[in-house]
Amino acid sequence: MDYIVFEIGIAVLLVALAGLLASKLRFSVVPFYILAGMAVGPHAPVFGIVDFRFIQSAELIEFMGKIGVIFLLFYLGLEFSVGRLVKAGRSIALGGTIYIGINFTLGLLYGWATGFELKEILVIAGITTISSSAIVAKVLVDLKRTANPETEMILGIIMFEDVFLAVYLSVLSGLLLSGATSIGGILISAGIALGYMLLILIIGRKAVPLLNRLLNIPSNEIFMCVIFAALFMIAGFSETIHVAEAIGALLVGLVLAETSHMHRIEKIILPFRDFFGALFFFSFGLTIDPLSLGGNAVWLAIGAVILTMIGNYTAGMMAGKTANLSPQASANVGLTIMSRGEFSIIVANLGAAGALSAILQPFAAIYVLILAILGPLLTKESKWIYKGIAKVFRLNK
Repeated sequence: MDYIVFEIGIAVLLVALAGLLASKLRFSVVPFYILAGMAVGPHAPVFGIVDFRFIQSAELIEFMGKIGVIFLLFYLGLEFSVGRLVKAGRSIALGGTIYIGINFTLGLLYGWATGFELKEILVIAGITTISSSAIVAKVLVDLKRTANPETEMILGIIMFEDVFLAVYLSVLSGLLLSGATSIGGILISAGIALGYMLLILIIGRKAVPLLNRLLNIPSNEIFMCVIFAALFMIAGFSETIHVAEAIGALLVGLVLAETSHMHRIEKIILPFRDFFGALFFFSFGLTIDPLSLGGNAVWLAIGAVILTMIGNYTAGMMAGKTANLSPQASANVGLTIMSRGEFSIIVANLGAAGALSAILQPFAAIYVLILAILGPLLTKESKWIYKGIAKVFRLNK
């Protein structure tokens, strides 16, 4: 019999229970959602009509997860906007460049040192470079650090990462999904992707007055349908020219963030972002067999975690110094943005879509799980961590 709806109900129940447990423990929900997905799947048992293998509904859950990615990046685009990039300031741009430069370079070197091919190296560098804005934002609120002097730099780096991610995913998707193998082919694919991005942003900014008038729709139902139509059409079209769907969604968000309807759109999109976003993390965990996480994937992830901790702390200290922050505040920058999450998973999925090494997804899962757990803990204890490091290296407090 067809139990797809029932299986979806079980999946949502598992997600809800994972979220409740995370809330009870006052921890980030991301690792709990992934673990819930990993706990079930093809290797799980069946109890009567309760089938934890999710064989019938796996494709639908995966599709709902894909929608979650689209909503997630669309929302980030709404929060960001092109205008905010211009106003971010020199210190944030410099700090973001330092952060990306150090972590991306370390990711490239780590991928090369561990013997991967060029495409896998680029995916590993992407996985290890971008922090989780969702986890970082939650930690800042939970620890009541939104008014701290370093918070502006932290948020600025997150915004800078979003821009880097948009460009990098466009280039990477052009390389992996187009099948380009020559330098010329790669450059053409990257040029088309970047040109497409710039075209949408330029046209979008010029069309803001027109968009303000067109979106002046009294009915919330019709307004939502119009926004969703634009979102899914542009995200879907983006994929046809080898630009990730998520980037198409981000571009739509960046454009609509400039309109006077941004807050109305944000209010409508929030529940969809949270629901489908949770299913995205669950669906990612569902694809990972925990029995396959031993061996090389574990050691590869542990090595990457150690390198990320060193790179993040160093980048935070250097970025903070450029903004004239105290050493303690600078340490807070590096430790607060330590967590990895949704973006690392997106990059790993892109690697899977490009038929790259099978170890990339379990590596990403373990790497994200470790840092999604360690990140909030390191942030909470950042004062003592800095004091310990300052004592060892005799830094000025």
